[in-house]
Amino acid sequence: MRSTTPRIDVVPAATPAASQVFTTVLSHGPLTRIEISRRTALSSAAVTKAVRPLMAAGYLVEGVDEEARPSLGRPATLVRVDGGRALFIGVKVTGDEIIAVLTDLCCRIRVARHLPVADRDPGAVLASISGLVQELLTEAEGFGVEVRGLGLAVSGDVDRAAGVVRYSPFLDWRDVPLAELASTVTGLPVTVDNDVRALTVAEQWFGAGAGISDFALVTVGAGIGCGLVVHGKVVSGAHGVAGEIGHLPIDPLGPPCHCGNTGCVEAIAGDAAIIRRVREVTGAPVADSAAALDLAHRGDPGAREAYARAGEAIGRAIGAVVNVLGPQRVIISGEGLAAYDLFAEQIRDAFTASAFGTAAQCDVMTRPLPFEEWARGAAATAIQSFIGIDTYKELR
Repeated sequence: MRSTTPRIDVVPAATPAASQVFTTVLSHGPLTRIEISRRTALSSAAVTKAVRPLMAAGYLVEGVDEEARPSLGRPATLVRVDGGRALFIGVKVTGDEIIAVLTDLCCRIRVARHLPVADRDPGAVLASISGLVQELLTEAEGFGVEVRGLGLAVSGDVDRAAGVVRYSPFLDWRDVPLAELASTVTGLPVTVDNDVRALTVAEQWFGAGAGISDFALVTVGAGIGCGLVVHGKVVSGAHGVAGEIGHLPIDPLGPPCHCGNTGCVEAIAGDAAIIRRVREVTGAPVADSAAALDLAHRGDPGAREAYARAGEAIGRAIGAVVNVLGPQRVIISGEGLAAYDLFAEQIRDAFTASAFGTAAQCDVMTRPLPFEEWARGAAATAIQSFIGIDTYKELR
């Protein structure tokens, strides 16, 4: 473990136009300058002004499209991000496992590592993170490119600006200055964010949200989370907890939630809640989600009822999001999709019943994403910080 002062490096994308151009090329490139102008609604002169410093620094490159057919005239000159110009590390921390990835500037995963969590104490987890980071820094030497940033993704209430995990229920952390601690032991600039928001960034840039100005990412599993993109910006809210649909109370007579409220979506549809419900209604001593899922798939009516109840809660929560924000698309992901066949109908029916008017036309789709993709989301937040891009907004 090393202790150094973190090096602060940023790309010259300080203006909104430069940020817009870079993210557009990152998500949709390679593109001609005319295409960049069309996608960003910037003038040709503004695109040229934005591109110039990014090219001078080597983060954007321009070249002829070698695949263009000669019969079409001069080959197109395309602008693209030089993914090999820098490397980043992304880490997703769960209650059971730490997943770390090494990515390039285009957020393509080059190396991945997994490590079980034996002790959830912040110090123990930090030591494990540091060990994984050191392994990936060694791997990075083989690419001959520096690692420019570290992104950490943790569930719960995370203050990205302060780098503090205010409360993570699955880790039982409160007020942990994770960015400062991780910077000290790794020597890297560190960005810490809520894991669902980090995954939302990756989906916005490279996934099912690319090119969509308004969408929501709903994650189901140990918790019920929601990342929101409004007018092209990831919404964090004035207090950093926008999108916490898991703690939307939908049943005043429902079970208590660990947040202190009653009948929250997570208290009905989270993994632990489903397991408890299956035990209550079946009397079976199911130990974990896999056992509950197996019981339901074998046709046990009580187990199937527990999943149906969870699906209804999730569908109502999605309906609330669509009614309030009117996104074009809702993406459902998370490890809980393993049970999707058991509650898909209830999600759809509850969403349709609760969505107001034409809001029911919202495209609701599923997208299974392994935890390595969540770690990739953490790397994406590190790339944001490095490039000086602010894709977040507050709703006040």
